[in-house]
Amino acid sequence: MRAVTIPAFGDAGVLTMADVKIPEPGPGQVAIDVAYAGANFAEILYRQGVADVPLPFVPGIEVAGHIRALGPDVEGLRVGQAVAALTIVDSGGYAEVVVTSADLVAPLEGGALDLRVAAAVPSNSTTAFLVLDRVARIEPGESVLVHAAAGGVGSQLGQAARLLGAARVVGTVGGPAKVEAARAFGYDDVVLRDELTGKFDIVVDMVGGPTRRASLDALAPMGRMVVMGNASGGPDVGVPANELWFSNKTVSGFNLAAFSAAFPAEAGRALRRAVCAAAAGDLRLKVEELPLEEAAEAQRRIESGATTGKLVLKV
Repeated sequence: MRAVTIPAFGDAGVLTMADVKIPEPGPGQVAIDVAYAGANFAEILYRQGVADVPLPFVPGIEVAGHIRALGPDVEGLRVGQAVAALTIVDSGGYAEVVVTSADLVAPLEGGALDLRVAAAVPSNSTTAFLVLDRVARIEPGESVLVHAAAGGVGSQLGQAARLLGAARVVGTVGGPAKVEAARAFGYDDVVLRDELTGKFDIVVDMVGGPTRRASLDALAPMGRMVVMGNASGGPDVGVPANELWFSNKTVSGFNLAAFSAAFPAEAGRALRRAVCAAAAGDLRLKVEELPLEEAAEAQRRIESGATTGKLVLKV
């Protein structure tokens, strides 16, 4: 089968289309004929060698397509069924066929969500619900601040916060050109990152660098900051433990790959929740499509910070 591979760590130019062996599902797994694969910042980290993966490596943490085969002990799914799936534990989504745990598969019933849009749901929308509900433990009436509000996961966090009862949802962006794009995702207000003011019950930071310190300063008493990325590429920012107990603040981390590996059933429930919300129209997704052969271009766009919404690769 065709697959985009990482034969060596480096810039987007190392991505190579290759013929690789078709994977077969093991116990508790399904094989999926991939129609679309989502493009994400996580796959850039694989390519850069930030995440330790064996080479050659097929990236791709989410897909939509049809079930090709079921492994032993899989129930409740059928061959030919349209599904969205997280492939984040072992990756492999930039390919014609991928294998993943049956727990991390969400059926697409009734045709309310086409495969192109469905491929944009598993990573970002699932993350949004898990970060706010499971990690930050949002309460109705609270205020939420989301950095990188126009990006793939940022576009979902603001909407999920509203669905979970937030009273005020504010986003930050890196430049003026992204303000209106972020507003379209339901934020009460969108501000430039270096012009942030005010206090919030929950802050979600995937930017890192100086933004991490600003995020901690933006927490109200009993506020919770969730760290889930370092898109700025800046050096790690330490959080003084004494400051936390003096000010009644909490800092947590979230990594969807590690969570899905440790708690696949819970990750799957969040995925199905996200798929239902998207199918019902409660989550808006802005999706742009590129062919699989242009995976390198998709990663360049994401890496440059030029994207708003979500890129998917047509397989």
